[in-house]
Amino acid sequence: MADHEIEPVEIEDIGSNPDPRRAIGELIEERLSRRTALRGLFAAGAAAVLTGPAAAEVPARPAHSTGNSPEAGPSSLRFPELRHQLAEGDAVAEGHSIQTLIRWGDPILADAPELDPAAQTPEAQARQFGYNCDYLDFFPLPRGAGGSDHGLLVVNHEYASPGLMFPGLGAGSQARRHVSEQQARIEMMAHGGSVVEVRREAGAWSVVRESHLNRRITAETPMRLSGPAAGHPRLRTGADPEGLTVLGMLNNCAGGNTPWGTVLTCEENFNLYFGGESAETGPEAAARRRYGIQKQASYSWGRHEPRFDLDREPNEPNRFGWVVEFDPYDPESMPVKRTALGRFKHECCTHAVSKDGRVAFYGGDDERFDHVYKFVTACPWNPADPAANRDLLDEGTLHAARFEADGTMRWLPLVHGEGPLTAANGFASQADVVIEARRAAGLLGATPMDRPEDVETNPANGRVYVMLTNNGRRTAEQVNPANPRPRNIHGHVVEIIPPGAGTPEVDHAAMEARWEIFLAAGKPGVDPGAQYHRATSDEGWLSCPDNCAFDSRGRIWISTDGAAENAGVADGLYAADTVGRGRALTRLFYQAPTGAEVCGPRFTPDDTTLFLAIQHPGEDPGSTFDNPSTRWPDFQPGTPPRPSVIAITRQGGGRIG
Repeated sequence: MADHEIEPVEIEDIGSNPDPRRAIGELIEERLSRRTALRGLFAAGAAAVLTGPAAAEVPARPAHSTGNSPEAGPSSLRFPELRHQLAEGDAVAEGHSIQTLIRWGDPILADAPELDPAAQTPEAQARQFGYNCDYLDFFPLPRGAGGSDHGLLVVNHEYASPGLMFPGLGAGSQARRHVSEQQARIEMMAHGGSVVEVRREAGAWSVVRESHLNRRITAETPMRLSGPAAGHPRLRTGADPEGLTVLGMLNNCAGGNTPWGTVLTCEENFNLYFGGESAETGPEAAARRRYGIQKQASYSWGRHEPRFDLDREPNEPNRFGWVVEFDPYDPESMPVKRTALGRFKHECCTHAVSKDGRVAFYGGDDERFDHVYKFVTACPWNPADPAANRDLLDEGTLHAARFEADGTMRWLPLVHGEGPLTAANGFASQADVVIEARRAAGLLGATPMDRPEDVETNPANGRVYVMLTNNGRRTAEQVNPANPRPRNIHGHVVEIIPPGAGTPEVDHAAMEARWEIFLAAGKPGVDPGAQYHRATSDEGWLSCPDNCAFDSRGRIWISTDGAAENAGVADGLYAADTVGRGRALTRLFYQAPTGAEVCGPRFTPDDTTLFLAIQHPGEDPGSTFDNPSTRWPDFQPGTPPRPSVIAITRQGGGRIG
């Protein structure tokens, strides 16, 4: 989620870590100043093709050059590169086609009406595709198959933009505080997630509207709490005195899946929904402050629903900020909030199977100066017995990452009774540890990062890539020749190398690993510290990496969020090799319409379709329902912009890239 979206300085991304010691920028400084970058920063001899201070003698391409020849440079990617743009419409590399697959308000359930922007109701929205789509996943049909033409598309709906959803509310986040009770309930129904059956026929994708597998999850869908915090007094409320069942999920950003075929959807900026005078009083005051909960909520729901008012339900916020698991193939199944994975602003939860069969789940806490996490299951997963994996996520160890200046890293276990995680520091049990995972990680000495968002494992080599979107609050004391940015407004990508990476013996459960910088974003020659492959074109540089995905060849596809504000170009999707002569040579493949970010890149198993979630189109300063900055994707008079999922294919067929 971009830091310009919901008044970040006021409430969303306030940087609540009270002790951001040894921030990642400082470690990068020390790491690179030792010149270990020449040994590992860009592996496979890539130090010779570095763009940035180490390659300042390399002239930049002239401004008129696009560098878009399919044969240009050492990259294995052969699509003609786009020019950077900032426009009302979107664009994709020549030779590819964009199909809008599903839009906000499109019917999902069989009895759902079409969207009528002038006459919306909560009942209709609960049966229609929700707002602001983010994480995407594709589960082939039938279950267990590996096909690419028929499957279930799983989509998160992160938040609502009422100024663009409803007429007459005005622009920006101020509109959110003035919605009516009816509009607030529509917002609640627009949150959550969607599961839709999709099919490709004659090269075109369509939604199977009558499918019995289609499903909407909203802010009121009943969910079970499991793991160490389930039933704890801090999770009990008047409506749920046992602390075992919660209504809905909120602000679901990125996500992941499990080897046993379930979805992991992640609650991120849950603090936006809760407010009240007691935000700063009582036993939960310090914990609320650490999670950015304030008196004034960003949403107006507390005026209409008691559970969002801290003065009436002080424990309700503790029931959000979790990873939620559900079975996409069973629309009747109850989602489960897995508390063993910790409570923070989860951007994602992505898995990697270790050599002993245990499963590691990686995640980032999307806030300035917060941490990267890994959960390792106590037991290996059982491919032959799906029932044995049903509650595998309730037993295991949560870790936070500490990055050392010598290029090593340690995973610090968040276990009650170990180190400072004791009753003397307010942790009476493991429940307290996971409820206050941020504080626990800080006490252990985890590294404060520059907004860690998506964390994904490359299936081709076992390396783990961390998207660090930006951190404009890095201090001038952290500036140095190797990373000369007092404000890291463009972000960077960290590469974690577990023991055995690149072999069948990769150990994602290990307590130590190595780390490197894959790239540092920004425009080479303009933004100090920008580092890529030296052949990166005038169109290939990026700003604010957010999500990523890998194709079957192990090439990375990076989507961005915040490039318009920080770099003056539309957010987009960039691709690069991760090994070889084209390592870190990013190429621009797709750019979104104005105001939008690009989310959830997801390939079909055969790489012939790339699904993208285009979130909050038209969310520019001053843009409203009545006078939006774009009417993408319909471009019809009177129709507001509509967050949508698109499908990109090659003209004439074939693999993307």
